[in-house]
Amino acid sequence: MTNAFEKLQQALRKLPGVGYRSSERIALHLLLGKPEQLQALVSALGDASRTIRRCARCGNLSEDSLCSICSDPKRDHRSVCVVESVPDIVAIERSGSWRSGYHVLHGRLSPMQEIGPDDLNLSSLFARVESGEVDEVVLALSNDVEGEATCHYIQEHMPSGHKVRVTRIGFGIPSGGGVLYADSVTLKSALDGRRAY
Repeated sequence: MTNAFEKLQQALRKLPGVGYRSSERIALHLLLGKPEQLQALVSALGDASRTIRRCARCGNLSEDSLCSICSDPKRDHRSVCVVESVPDIVAIERSGSWRSGYHVLHGRLSPMQEIGPDDLNLSSLFARVESGEVDEVVLALSNDVEGEATCHYIQEHMPSGHKVRVTRIGFGIPSGGGVLYADSVTLKSALDGRRAY
């Protein structure tokens, strides 16, 4: 194969979920099977890189200073759901279970990967709390050691002098799943997050 093809394949392999065979298949498809799609993809990537940025308030993707969620007057912006990444917003929005605001951290604390508090979108969260625009912070982070550490850090470093309710989403057995097939962490979270029935 040519040097340019190898470079294209290496670039594709850097995408999440794309391995050697997938990158080869995508590259061949774009170059030989559907060359007109290649130019459309290049154009779309260029447009996106020029126009899409982080929302100034929450960190979501936006083409304006505020994303469509932050600029929606029908939402209750006094409650903020803190998530790790933009795809988490997409999943929650798809469920239709949250009609308030968000805050995207763009990661979570991970000493093993050298990700500390300064690497996350934490200062703007604390600034939102300090400004008095937030009454409740709902932590919707992963139910693992790094997610728990991030939640603990947020709660410990919440600006003092501001009465903000900090809650954590409940975790448990997925709908249709049984106790028999749940792991111990899921069962503990399900029991700890129980509510009146």
